[in-house]
Amino acid sequence: MIIVDFTTEHISKANLLALASYKEELRKVPALPNVDTFPDLTSFADNGLGVAAFEDGEMVGFLCSIMPFDNAFHSTDVRGVFSPMWANAATLKNRADIYAAMYQDAARKWVRAGAVSHGICLYAHDEIAQKQFFKYGFGLRCVDSIRPMEPFDCSTCEEYEFSELPSSEYTLAYSFELMLNKHYNNSPFFMNRIQETCETFCETCVRDHERCFVSQYRGKTCAYLKISESGETFITENPNYRHITGAFCLEEHRGKGIYQSLLNYVIKILKAEGYTHLGVDFESINPAAYGFWSKYFAAYTHGVVRRIDERILSEDSHFN
Repeated sequence: MIIVDFTTEHISKANLLALASYKEELRKVPALPNVDTFPDLTSFADNGLGVAAFEDGEMVGFLCSIMPFDNAFHSTDVRGVFSPMWANAATLKNRADIYAAMYQDAARKWVRAGAVSHGICLYAHDEIAQKQFFKYGFGLRCVDSIRPMEPFDCSTCEEYEFSELPSSEYTLAYSFELMLNKHYNNSPFFMNRIQETCETFCETCVRDHERCFVSQYRGKTCAYLKISESGETFITENPNYRHITGAFCLEEHRGKGIYQSLLNYVIKILKAEGYTHLGVDFESINPAAYGFWSKYFAAYTHGVVRRIDERILSEDSHFN
């Protein structure tokens, strides 16, 4: 196997490999939309951080990343890199060996660029690739999931009322964002997310055309759900797609089917408006989110992350 720098001449073949991998996942997750093209890989070829694998003169894999960025994944104070779902792929034959060889060369580039937090988006049902990266010290971190915009069977929760908040009442949703942020800090999550001010939260919702839905019990809000126009993978840019970016229910109202009813309420509204797919992304280290969303959505990506000891970047290190 030969590993070379990823260049523009590799893009057409890379797209074919990426499409083949996507179709593998599509067979496992029928809710995914059919796609024939992927976002342009030119920027990945230009940044010099990608690699391509060849066997017997045939390209069998590629692994690229975006440019290094600070405060990797909003949870560290180090620089990181990330390989999106369309920026890496390998043939099914010898897939583990291909990814192992590609990462060894790509990781060298990434660390030389000062990135010690490495994130790679893999397909959720690609156990071969995931097991290989687990061998290299990666762990599961983020899950992207999807469902068709179809209601499901759940209790009616007649004592509760469901509605969409007008923008003038987004401050009600903000109080739930504060509680959600506190939940992020708890074990085993331990995610130190920066909290927006109420003013910034409301302004962002309006600017980004986000929508807030709530459940109320005897006139008091007890749960909320925020919907955005897109998510974190390229398929979420489809105009018929909507994405969940915030969700929280008061503890005393959990276990009563309220959140299922709120989700179902939102789905019915969005379906009536013509939207066909609903998605959500969540951290696998958040047991409450993982348990709930996995019941109603099908996972299609697993984001795996490795944190390297940043002392490797010191002048005294023998790394080259």
